[in-house]
Amino acid sequence: MEEQEYEKICYMCRRPESKAGSMITMPGNMCLCHDCLQKTFDSVMGQGADLSHMDLSHLSGFPYMNMNFSNTENLPQMEIPKKQQVKKKKEKKGPDFELKDIPAPHVIKQRLDEYVIGQNQAKKVISVAVYNHYKRVYAEEMRTLLADDRSSAEEISIEKSNILMIGPTGSGKTFLVRTLAKLLDVPLAIADATSLTEAGYIGDDIESVVSKLLAAADNDVEKAEHGIIFIDEIDKIAKKKETHTRDVSGESVQQELLKLLEGSSVEVPVGSNQKNALTPMVTVNTDNILFICGGAFPDLEHIIRERLMKKSSMGFGAELKDQYEQDADILRHVTSSDLRNFGMIPEFLGRLPVVVTLEKLTVDLLVRILKEPRNAILKQYTRLLEMDEVKLIFEDEALEWIAREAIKRETGARALRAILEEYMLDIMYEIPKDPNIGSVVVTRPYLEHKGGPVIRMRG
Repeated sequence: MEEQEYEKICYMCRRPESKAGSMITMPGNMCLCHDCLQKTFDSVMGQGADLSHMDLSHLSGFPYMNMNFSNTENLPQMEIPKKQQVKKKKEKKGPDFELKDIPAPHVIKQRLDEYVIGQNQAKKVISVAVYNHYKRVYAEEMRTLLADDRSSAEEISIEKSNILMIGPTGSGKTFLVRTLAKLLDVPLAIADATSLTEAGYIGDDIESVVSKLLAAADNDVEKAEHGIIFIDEIDKIAKKKETHTRDVSGESVQQELLKLLEGSSVEVPVGSNQKNALTPMVTVNTDNILFICGGAFPDLEHIIRERLMKKSSMGFGAELKDQYEQDADILRHVTSSDLRNFGMIPEFLGRLPVVVTLEKLTVDLLVRILKEPRNAILKQYTRLLEMDEVKLIFEDEALEWIAREAIKRETGARALRAILEEYMLDIMYEIPKDPNIGSVVVTRPYLEHKGGPVIRMRG
């Protein structure tokens, strides 16, 4: 990157050029804004002092004031760290992207199918929500550019649609969002709601999630304003019940998140999560940032079942209580009232109009997750052994055993890698010892500790 692509930052007040105005470059590559330069001279000489007939070479109240500026080669260079440099804004002659550049919902879902197995309804809802969000961004930018046109002022304003993802742990919430951002080629920031606290308390401020997005966009404000922020573990900031202490990481965090979700201009530090005098600050508008909140919401299933069972009655055609007791996909019946009973405030839910529920993973889905995605776990191990010119084969019964073991651990798809790491350790250690080994077959008896893998020699 060329140096001209980044804004100059005042050495004293740490404001970028876009906020402080034009800078004066001093020896040692130190930049000063006009305000700080004036304040410094006023503090050294007194307000309104006449400096025209005075020799300033003896003064040391200001950096480099008592130095000989004729030779500046040996002066220390005041370089701003790369992570704190802010990219200059480009002059806008049109929207940042064309309408044809936004992939259609069916295209987004097809691309997601290559990486994410199952969750068809969730992928469908997310594809439509993301497509509509970026169409809204395009419409708003066109509206701003044509603000002088009377007809544009009468256009319908499209409201922002953030997404709430609900699903058991390991069902693919974070992986789905990561894949989505990669396919759309937009910056992504993933924040953990458990670390967020009310302003003034130990922990991360609400604006820290926007700082992470700015860092992911390489400090390019315009690029960050079209990115995606995923706030994980959102259920952990639910309103605490029967608490007698100040809840600084619960309902108050929901209240402070409202302004970000709705869309507002916030000042965030560059290259740091903490605001201090040595960190430059920039203004980021969150109006066009897509917020996706996800959480496992434990015990939400009991709240949904309790509500549905109150509606059950007797007689022909009546809904029976048993059907809800045995329903594995009970989360699809969730409503706003269930989430309010869980501890989420109505104002927060109102800013997350799109609700996506993810299914609990079954044995069949876990077996497909092992084999089918583009970067499937089995394909990774197969590739590793191919480098040793050894073929790796898993029997179908072995894959089914791994899937059933993963369900017992109750951590979803995350358990698959943990199980494979455990049982592949000896194979990955022993195989490189003998160059005559041609293939290894992982069987169910080996996984059940009743035998070993089938090893076939070359030829």
